[in-house]
Amino acid sequence: MVTTDDIRTFALSLPRTEEALVRDQVKFRVGRIVYVALSRDERSMGFGFPKDERTALVAAQPEKFFMPIASDLRYNWVRVWLDAIDPAEMRELVVDAWRMVVPKRVAVDYLGDHP
Repeated sequence: MVTTDDIRTFALSLPRTEEALVRDQVKFRVGRIVYVALSRDERSMGFGFPKDERTALVAAQPEKFFMPIASDLRYNWVRVWLDAIDPAEMRELVVDAWRMVVPKRVAVDYLGDHP
């Protein structure tokens, strides 16, 4: 199982990332763009994900992934239960979400140093 501390440690290691507390919810962002958010009860994580692919992701693994709340459906966003993923999968989801919000060059430089 992945903990919020695992997510925090990893997310804050990514270039340009900062942690913010918004309405009692921990969020990780680059500038003003949030790419990962922890639920208030710390049982799930929302993360940036292409809108056109999320229905297939949720349908393929509904025990792991679920749709965001109705007001967040307009965003590139999906959610995952933390007890359903391991640290390697968490890192992959977080990096993919982070790549959606940083300049391409920043992502290329980071991924070149961290294959």
